[in-house]
Amino acid sequence: MELLVGGRDTLADKQIRLLIAASGTGGHLFPAIALAQQLPDYTIEWLGVPDRVEKSLIPSQYPLHTIAVEGFQQRFGLGTIRILARLVGSIQKVRQLLKTGQFDGVFTTGGYIAGPAIIAARLQGLPVILHESNAIPGKVTRWFSPWCDTVALGFESASKYLPKAKTLTVGTPVRSSFQEPQTLELPIPDDVPLIVVVGGSQGAVAVNQLVRECASAWFDAGAWMVHLTGEHDPEAGTLQHPQYIQMPFYHNMAALLQRANLAISRAGSGSLTELAITQTPSILIPYPYAAEDHQAFNAASFAATGAALVFRQSELTPELLESKVLYLLKSPESLQKMAQKAGTLAIPDSAERLAMLVRELVEKRK
Repeated sequence: MELLVGGRDTLADKQIRLLIAASGTGGHLFPAIALAQQLPDYTIEWLGVPDRVEKSLIPSQYPLHTIAVEGFQQRFGLGTIRILARLVGSIQKVRQLLKTGQFDGVFTTGGYIAGPAIIAARLQGLPVILHESNAIPGKVTRWFSPWCDTVALGFESASKYLPKAKTLTVGTPVRSSFQEPQTLELPIPDDVPLIVVVGGSQGAVAVNQLVRECASAWFDAGAWMVHLTGEHDPEAGTLQHPQYIQMPFYHNMAALLQRANLAISRAGSGSLTELAITQTPSILIPYPYAAEDHQAFNAASFAATGAALVFRQSELTPELLESKVLYLLKSPESLQKMAQKAGTLAIPDSAERLAMLVRELVEKRK
C-alpha cells in the first residue's frame, strides 16, 4: 500500500467500506463472519434476506440490510416471472445501497443473494470477491463467477467447474474461537467418550431419528451424547437419559468439537471445516437433497483421506450406525488415526488468506 506524503491523506485515513452478502445457513454466514473478524479496520455492513438466520446472528455485530430475493428452483411459469421481478427490484435496491453508502467493494459467499449483489456491484464498477466453500460449486457461483474479480475456493477440486473464472484456493474460514482452546460449559465428565450429533445450522430430522434408535447401546458402552437437534424436530424431548444432553443448537461449537471423541454430522462445507480444524473424527451422512448432491462431494474428500466414514442416508440403518460407532468407541487407535487425517485437511489460516485477498482487490481500486 502506498503512503502519500506532504500532508495529504493516506489510504489508511479513509476507512474502507465493505458490503458482505451472506444469507440463509451457517455454511454461508460463518465463513463471512470469520472474514469480517479479520478486517477490524473496515466499516462492514451486511446484506441478507428477511426471516433467515442472519436476522438473529448479524444485527448485534453489523448493520443488516435485507432484500426480498429467492432462488430459481422451479420450472418456468408465473412463479418464475415473480422471482425475476423480485430479482430486478433487489438489484436496484442493492445498487442504491452501494451508491449511497459509498461502499468500496462487495464480498459474498454465494447462494441466491449473491446474484443481485454481484450484478449491482458490477453496475457500480466495484470489485467483487466470491467465496465458494463446496467441492462442487452451486448454480449461482457457476453463473456469476465470470463477473467476479476472484472466486476463492474451499476445495481446489471446485476450480474445474469454473473454467471462465479466476480462482484461488484458500480453504474455508472458521470463526476465531476455533483457533484457540475453549472451555465446554456442559456437565460432562472428563473421562468419558463424547459423541456429538449435529445436522448443520438447520438440524437434520432423519439423522436425529437414527441416533435416537442407537443411543441406548452407546450409553451402555459408557458414552455420553450431545445432540443438537435443530429447531424443527417433532421428536425433540422424547429421549431422556443421564448421559444425554439435547439442545436445538450450542453457542460454542469450537468447545464442543474440541471435546468430542466422535461427531455424527451432515457434510456441509462449514461443518467439515470445523471438524478438520478441531481434528474431530466423524461419521458423515450427506444431506441427500442438497443442491447437485454437493454434500456427497464434500464428504468424499474426508473419506478419501481416512478422516471420516461416509454413509448415504438411504443406505444407513440404525443397526449399521450403532455397530460402527461401537467399533470406533472400542478402538481409540482408529479414532486417533482419523483425527490426524482430519487435521491434514485443515487450512488454519484460511480467514487470514481470504482477508489478504479482499484487501488486495478492494484497496487497489481506492
